[in-house]
Amino acid sequence: MLVHGGGQGSWIWDEMVAAIRLVASDEVGRVIALDVPGCGAKRERDTSGLSTPEVIAELIAELEAMNVQDSLLVGHSMAGTLLPGMIAAAPGRFARAVYFTCAAPAQGQTISQMMGNRRQGDDEAAVGWPVDPASTTPTELFRAAFCNDMDSETSDRFLARLFQDNWPAACGDSWAQWEYDAARSIPATYVIALTDRILTVPWQRRFAERLHAERIRYLDSGHQGMNTCPFSLAEILIAEARHG
Repeated sequence: MLVHGGGQGSWIWDEMVAAIRLVASDEVGRVIALDVPGCGAKRERDTSGLSTPEVIAELIAELEAMNVQDSLLVGHSMAGTLLPGMIAAAPGRFARAVYFTCAAPAQGQTISQMMGNRRQGDDEAAVGWPVDPASTTPTELFRAAFCNDMDSETSDRFLARLFQDNWPAACGDSWAQWEYDAARSIPATYVIALTDRILTVPWQRRFAERLHAERIRYLDSGHQGMNTCPFSLAEILIAEARHG
């Protein structure tokens, strides 16, 4: 079960899913990439006022309709705010969780507050940005944050799709009551992206602790490792499924 991050949709997993099929087609059953309301196949939805618990309830309902059981639940980036709630809502449907460079804001802190609006290191309570948001265009800000391990053509192609999909605004701007304790109920692994420029390694380590990850693995990639290193991430996920 794959859950995408902010500004993206289920399409972000396509290359990695293809890699999983090539590497382990004989042992992998269904690979399901979910869409948060407002993203991917749900891009045209009116999500005004939709809260994080309501998003979780919708995703769980989809898994129930598909009779998903004992799956490997994988999240990327902002999906770190959803996975513990999904585990709490339907623990029997998940055997193990994998957080790939996932965010986990502090209790009482929104996603927007966690990110802040200054350069990295200027505010100890905020992740910050690799360049100054006040003096950088959005395109170049996102290029620095997401595309540091992409060539220029791949970067341009990715940025053309980025933020055509939007999570419900309330998920990032107002919700701040997180369910991290629920993450303890199943084994979890956090995959650190070693060259991530938006969620740096020290922040990823902090998030892994909040998410109660019992194992840490490493991928030599930036934030979009499913696109820049699809086979390497696929191999990690296949190994985690076997481990579970």
